Amino acid sequence: MQSTVRESSQGAAYHPPPSVLTQIARLSTMPMPEINDLWVEHFGQQPPTHNRQFIERRLAQKIQEDAYRKVAGHLLDRNHARIQALIEQSKYERASGEQVLLPGTSLTRTYRGKVHVVQVLEDGAFAYERQTYRSLSRIALVITGAVWSGPVFFGVKKSGKGKPKPKRRSTR
Repeated sequence: MQSTVRESSQGAAYHPPPSVLTQIARLSTMPMPEINDLWVEHFGQQPPTHNRQFIERRLAQKIQEDAYRKVAGHLLDRNHARIQALIEQSKYERASGEQVLLPGTSLTRTYRGKVHVVQVLEDGAFAYERQTYRSLSRIALVITGAVWSGPVFFGVKKSGKGKPKPKRRSTR
């Protein structure tokens, strides 16, 4: 079996860093003061809570991020940007039942024998035939010449037709 301790150029013993899995597995057996020190080492401040389970999970995530950033940092950055975009998008979910459209989504509708394709853009706008529009309803008007609900026209939202009408209560 080969030893993991080597001599450095200055003659001192060199211990290679433990693997990511080893570091994470060790968290559950570490005394709390050591875990707090590790937190400070990774985050530069004291832990925000005394909840050991939270601290261990967040440290495990941070240890993995740091290790994989060295190998494929661009993937972590891309994933982080995607997560932030999803968080931002979830703030604007509509109560109307409309689906939230992700940037890059293509909406396709055949109308009078012609296929119409609309791209959802990053800023919430839409691209149709080399033009940018702020609403699907405007695009539906351009296509049909009539006023339509754009989300209904493109099948993003169900039409209000056929819904049972709310029952009215008597005021007597």
